[in-house]
Amino acid sequence: MEIIPAIDLREGQCVRLVQGDYGRQMTFGDPLEYALRWVGEGARRLHVVDLDGAREGRPRPENLAAVTAIVRRTGIPVQMGGGIRSVEVAREVLGLGVDRVIVGTSIAADLALAGEFFSTFGERVVAGIDARDGRVAVQGWLQETDWEAPRFALQMTELGAARLIFTDIARDGTQTGANLAALKALAEAVAVPVIASGGIGSIEDLVRLRAEAPANVEGVIVGRALYTGAVRLLQALAAVA
Repeated sequence: MEIIPAIDLREGQCVRLVQGDYGRQMTFGDPLEYALRWVGEGARRLHVVDLDGAREGRPRPENLAAVTAIVRRTGIPVQMGGGIRSVEVAREVLGLGVDRVIVGTSIAADLALAGEFFSTFGERVVAGIDARDGRVAVQGWLQETDWEAPRFALQMTELGAARLIFTDIARDGTQTGANLAALKALAEAVAVPVIASGGIGSIEDLVRLRAEAPANVEGVIVGRALYTGAVRLLQALAAVA
């Protein structure tokens, strides 16, 4: 199982939120510094989110500059989400050297656009499914939809999604462990790879996730636990190897 460090961006800085609450922010500083640190500790992929873009509908220039620096300096694949709501913006972000773009709000609002994303970019676009109490949330997690997460996941794969990222918003940033029941329900509804996100707070959480998650759960995104030191990346990689 791949462990993917998260780097969340606001106004060009590396930050962490709790449960997606923009009022509960911890600021850590230079995102490139952390990107290089995670690579030095063994990361083989990074997960970057433009939190400003997620709320505003388009990536912020200062955050795109940070992403460009990370791509150029780390030399490993970087996947990015936040504010990517058109094919043109997705193409622009991929042009920076980003390996994959993550789309969420736009595909929940417009199924035709979702199909266009998947047919245009194939495996280079990932469907981001963020859920609160089982329902998909959009617009930087500020609005809930009527979509139930497993049903939405199946709909996306039927439209051509080759990979999904599932985030349980209630667990995100809490370090209380992954919502395994919700993850299983979603992953078992589809036949494509799924990356889990939200709640990892210890190496034990990672070991349990690897042991109990469905076989198509190929990776897990870890954020706050890395920044607080609750999880050491080198040890975590060894534990799930």
